[in-house]
Amino acid sequence: MITDSEFHRVVHYVKQTTGIDLSEKRVLINGRLENYILRNGYNGFDDYMAKVEHEPAGKEARNLINALTTNHTYFMREFEHMEFLRQEVLPKLKVKEAARKDLRIWSAASSTGEEPYTIAMVLQDFFGLEHGWDTKVLATDISTKVLQHAQRGKYLAEQIEPLPEKWRRKFFEKLNEEEYQVKQELRDEVIFRQFNLMNRLPFKRPFHVVFLRNVMIYFDDETKLQLLRKIYDFMEPGGYLFIGTTEALNRKGTAFKYVEPSIYQK
Repeated sequence: MITDSEFHRVVHYVKQTTGIDLSEKRVLINGRLENYILRNGYNGFDDYMAKVEHEPAGKEARNLINALTTNHTYFMREFEHMEFLRQEVLPKLKVKEAARKDLRIWSAASSTGEEPYTIAMVLQDFFGLEHGWDTKVLATDISTKVLQHAQRGKYLAEQIEPLPEKWRRKFFEKLNEEEYQVKQELRDEVIFRQFNLMNRLPFKRPFHVVFLRNVMIYFDDETKLQLLRKIYDFMEPGGYLFIGTTEALNRKGTAFKYVEPSIYQK
């Protein structure tokens, strides 16, 4: 069982490197790390953390983040956002960007890929057979483990069941009785990259739309504000920010304008 000092050491490291606050997650930390530490020959949490801290870009540091970041997601989650994207945002952007034909959409906590693939399906549905538009979706996550899963694009039949039947037929191929895979044409429309939201944004051009859903619940207030300022500064004027439906922004602390619950605009 993890001791108080070991627990605080893990919490401090994760907060400093990812911004995620696990100070109320003692059971989660112990449950997800204890067996791994013993199984891999470490003498305890302190021995393990010494390795992590000594090699912050090494294997154990990646394993720690993969183990402790929560990655629960599913197709059609908060689908009202996708309806708003299709009905309100894309028609405006189609006019605004008619000359450049360039849309920049970022799924900033993409997890196992359900969100960015759903966005890509909405884009394909909206633009249809129109050619010349660059609508590739940037999908990032701090966890290399979930990104590997997302890039494969393989999901159980029950996972894709909530999707409209025409999307299942159009965008997925059946591998066997239990498993389906996103078709290559759609996988090519999503660019997956490992990225820590606490780092400086390395992107070259500002975004029209950012999905930052169900991730800020793991940050304290100051970390949230710092992240929101960075994202605001790296969005096109009039760009849209989508957050989780159970989340809300402190309007006094951010320059984003309220549009409707969980949707904001620069």
